Amino acid sequence: MTFSKRMAVLFISPLVWGLAILSPATGAEGDSLDTKLLPIIRAHQGQVAVAVKHLKSGVAFEYRGTVPMPTASLIKLPVMIEAYRQAHEGKLNLQKMIALKADDKVPGSGILATHFSPGMSLSIRDAIQLMIAVSDNTATNLVIDQIGLPATTDLMNRLGCPNTKLNAKVYKPETSLSPDRSQQFGLGSTTSSEMLRLLELLHRRELVSPAASDAMLTHLRACEDRDKFPADLPEGIKLAHKTGAVGAVRTDAGLLETPSGTIALCVLTSHNKDQRGVPENAGNVLCANIARAAYDYFNSDEPTDDSDPQVLQVGASGELVETLQRTLNARLKPSPKLAVDGDFGTTTQNAVIRFQKDRNLPATGIVAPETWRAIAPLVLEPSPAPDPKIINAEVLPRRPRDPVTGPPIVTAKAWAIGDQTTGQILFQSAGDDRLPMASTTKVMTALVALNLCGNDPKRLDEMIEFSHRADRTAGTSSGIHAGERVAVRETLYGLMLPSGNDAAVALAEHFGKRCAPPADVPKTQDPLLKFVAEMNRTADKLGLKNTHFVNPHGLPAKSHYSSASDLVKIAAAASKHAILRDCANARQHGCQLLGPEGYRRNIVWKNTNELLEMEGFQGLKTGTTNAAGSCLISTGDYQNRKLIVVVLGATSSENRYLDTRNLFKWAWNQK
Repeated sequence: MTFSKRMAVLFISPLVWGLAILSPATGAEGDSLDTKLLPIIRAHQGQVAVAVKHLKSGVAFEYRGTVPMPTASLIKLPVMIEAYRQAHEGKLNLQKMIALKADDKVPGSGILATHFSPGMSLSIRDAIQLMIAVSDNTATNLVIDQIGLPATTDLMNRLGCPNTKLNAKVYKPETSLSPDRSQQFGLGSTTSSEMLRLLELLHRRELVSPAASDAMLTHLRACEDRDKFPADLPEGIKLAHKTGAVGAVRTDAGLLETPSGTIALCVLTSHNKDQRGVPENAGNVLCANIARAAYDYFNSDEPTDDSDPQVLQVGASGELVETLQRTLNARLKPSPKLAVDGDFGTTTQNAVIRFQKDRNLPATGIVAPETWRAIAPLVLEPSPAPDPKIINAEVLPRRPRDPVTGPPIVTAKAWAIGDQTTGQILFQSAGDDRLPMASTTKVMTALVALNLCGNDPKRLDEMIEFSHRADRTAGTSSGIHAGERVAVRETLYGLMLPSGNDAAVALAEHFGKRCAPPADVPKTQDPLLKFVAEMNRTADKLGLKNTHFVNPHGLPAKSHYSSASDLVKIAAAASKHAILRDCANARQHGCQLLGPEGYRRNIVWKNTNELLEMEGFQGLKTGTTNAAGSCLISTGDYQNRKLIVVVLGATSSENRYLDTRNLFKWAWNQK
């Protein structure tokens, strides 16, 4: 088995489409996809969001993939999807004839308003063709009238694309479903990652139905806009796409059929400096350059071996994962007896780590080329089932019964329960073990920021301008762009609710200027390093023996750890701040951001803590990474008894909540 250089692939689970991802994949000359695309993006004068994925290999790139952006006419693609959904369910007849009325005509792109007289008729299917092929605004409104204005947004929510919204009919502001969103985004909004999700479903012919997917691809291949993705592509390359252009917005999204496989890509731009209505508009050129760079990256002259498997890690799924699970069961002695279910979870990861240790490979839990070579040949087919008599005669051993005394059995590696008022540890299991703690780090980040505010409430109203470093921070994001400004009190919500790593960096940069440098770098002027040093000094003041911070957000790093017991004490100290209690207990929060050009943008944050859906619980912070597992710091009260429960390393997001509830219930029943 051979491996081409391009097979250093990052597999993206459908469950993590919202993450900002830079693929580590490398091309023929060793360049990574991000090194090809980021310079193009950064040279553009305007706001940009990009998502690219090679659907055969899984190599992907996202830049601000979860940031909602205006769509302009790109929203017509979701309108088409809803029309075909209704047709598939028998609610809409695509052959139904629609009569064009004088008041249906609206300005802008298209041919109906300028070339046809009132009274002419066309089918809904033909209206969809005009809506996609020439972006006809009048035809779009005719289609929207048939499907209903709210229907498109409702479908997008069901498809897992909550930011993809149709706000109003074209040039009909009085029809707006949300005047605020119309003012902010215009006709519609989406994110590049959500648009990529729709495109991948379409490519797999899973969008509505295979027949509907084929019909929609035919519409998209008829798109006549050649100023964006198609402008610099080689002759003869097939492209199914939809574009948008209005004022300071240029967008394009589609499926590019190339010799190496289909590429799904989406480029969204807004607040562009170049607003000229010419083919050479900078937004158009950006779209063309991204498409060409993606094409060239995935279609170099280097020969590739199509038999090379992709890199697999937690979150992957499909037949290749089944083959991996089947092969691990055969290679490891004793067999891990993995369920051959095609889902790469922590159990499969642990088996991979065990195999890697047995073969003296780096124990990463990620199946990359070196591991594929060691595990070959693959077990492609399941072994035939043994004789039923053998199976039925086999007596399988059972583990001893659970003890009837002691605390409940939980999945977490470590837990601790403490008094919320004093921070005193009441109960624990492995509570002093030093473990990675993911985004529960942000409780200390908030505590230090609030301590530096002191008793001066005006400091909570200080404005923070997000830096490029904050904006580019990987992982979960508050969605605030570089150059945008927001008050400290609002930034705390962006830190605690969506677990914004960018908000953690922004707070550290803002408050770090008031902190002393770390002892090991006494001359540094980097406010982030100074803030982290203050986090460690605060840990010392709290008497924490098993805690050390390297960053303000909790992304995995060597020497970044805490313990369940220490986190109880941090939570108790943080809970003394009323504003932090309010942040942690809020299920959602909205605020308005101030842009560098004077624009205002509204944003909504949802709390990642599902425990807040139940009475009796108030925050405090979730955390999840592959290294830390699922973590949770919670506060709760029952009969005036307020407790803090910390679980570290639960086996799943769902289990951290079950572990926590069981521990609260048990603790409240102790005398």
